[in-house]
Amino acid sequence: MGRAHREPLGREGVVLRVRGRADPPPLRFEVADAGRLLLRQGARILLLGRVTEGNQGVRLHRYEGYRSPLPPVRSALMREAGDWAHAYARRLEEAPEGPLYEARWHLGVRHWFPPYVWHGEDFVREWPACHLDWSAAGWNGVVPLRRLSPPDAARVKAYRKHARAGTLAPVLLWWVSCLDGWLLLDGHDRAVAALAEGLTPPCVVLTRLSDEEDWRREADGIAEAYRLLVERPAAGEERRRQVVLRAYGDTLGGLPLQEARTRSWPLAGGAPAWDALAARAVFQCPGD
Repeated sequence: MGRAHREPLGREGVVLRVRGRADPPPLRFEVADAGRLLLRQGARILLLGRVTEGNQGVRLHRYEGYRSPLPPVRSALMREAGDWAHAYARRLEEAPEGPLYEARWHLGVRHWFPPYVWHGEDFVREWPACHLDWSAAGWNGVVPLRRLSPPDAARVKAYRKHARAGTLAPVLLWWVSCLDGWLLLDGHDRAVAALAEGLTPPCVVLTRLSDEEDWRREADGIAEAYRLLVERPAAGEERRRQVVLRAYGDTLGGLPLQEARTRSWPLAGGAPAWDALAARAVFQCPGD
């Protein structure tokens, strides 16, 4: 499997331009009519979801069987305080069951989240079913892909020492637009350890970016509007002109890192196949 082209963004970020990969990736979303969605990893179904009436949220049911695309991070490596965004990029490139497909991807260290993301209800602790509430202008929480360990589990207690020492390796989050939130791809026990110590888990975030031709097309449009504003300013629009001039550089500079929607693939069998899976999930967990 060839390496992706890299666009380094310093120690805390990198853009991967992935080419030459077979579609679809092992870890992927599949969709059917009427807001039905499914996350699979190879042949294993990990998650069923359906958007609620009026687009007020999405109901999820998760299954056991998820495997992190990253190998375990050993204590010695954590103490080295490595370049985590680049290290995780290398590991994702080599992962046999990861989410990367042909696209531009950004991996970056993220230091700040609104308090509700990790320390409120939007960090999903219940298992296997949950509801992501979009009614208050979106969601932006974190969905674990396996059952969370208790804070006193042996592995969690070992990670809590690293959390107190400031040497805990970051968790890996994947921004998923159809959930309006993040999936926790790696570091479930590290997340529990940090939270048990009253800390926000250190994070590296994986995001799909706009394709190069898309952001360049948008940049050309902005540049043309800027040119016309400079060459032919309209009477009484000097204030607007100054605002546009100040924002021009920042806007163009941000386009290469503009987020794109998470890609999904058609579910084989469509809505009937999804409905059959959902019926079995309800039968197995009637209290959800």
